[in-house]
Amino acid sequence: MQQIVLTSLFLIISTANLIAQDPHRFDEDMAKFAEMPIPKEKGLTIFTGSSSIRFWENLSDDCNEVVAINTAFGGSHMSDLLYFIDQTVIRFQPETVYIYEGDNDIASEKKPENILKTAKQITAKILASNSKTKIYFISAKPSPSRWQYKEQYLAFNSLLKAYCDSNQQLSYIDVWNPMLAPNGRPISKIFIEDSLHMNRQGYLLWKDIICSTTK
Repeated sequence: MQQIVLTSLFLIISTANLIAQDPHRFDEDMAKFAEMPIPKEKGLTIFTGSSSIRFWENLSDDCNEVVAINTAFGGSHMSDLLYFIDQTVIRFQPETVYIYEGDNDIASEKKPENILKTAKQITAKILASNSKTKIYFISAKPSPSRWQYKEQYLAFNSLLKAYCDSNQQLSYIDVWNPMLAPNGRPISKIFIEDSLHMNRQGYLLWKDIICSTTK
């Protein structure tokens, strides 16, 4: 079973790198999101982005202080989220949005400045739909399989934090530093065998960091 999961994750990553600019690779995901009912409860919160959110299977239980909907789609880039922002976020008219993007962008050698530019476009679209929406940008995480891109990830996270600090509607969540061991490298035991995606231990760490902001 684990081998099947790892194979599926590898295919997601490989496909994203090969056809990163083809949004139609996510048609199936978007069709699924279109069928999701829109909860009527107050405090609706959207979690979206790439596979690190997509595979957070216990998200609703972990962040149980809010009504959470997961519209992440594995292998996505910041530009993909911009393209599908209506389907993944605006359609639901959430009070709060958590975004994890940039990880695959850096691994595809996109420049941090360009990724941030797209993040700003996403912000503008969300706030144009509802100016009271609170947006949390989650930093790119460190992972053993992409450690060669460390400096690019740090540059992106620095730009993202500065941007969030400049806008009262935005908040930055640092998952980079809490995921590092005392030797300054990613904590290996919180990842599955591909050394990119997290196991339950990793998500429990994210629960402590991210879900605490929902209270």
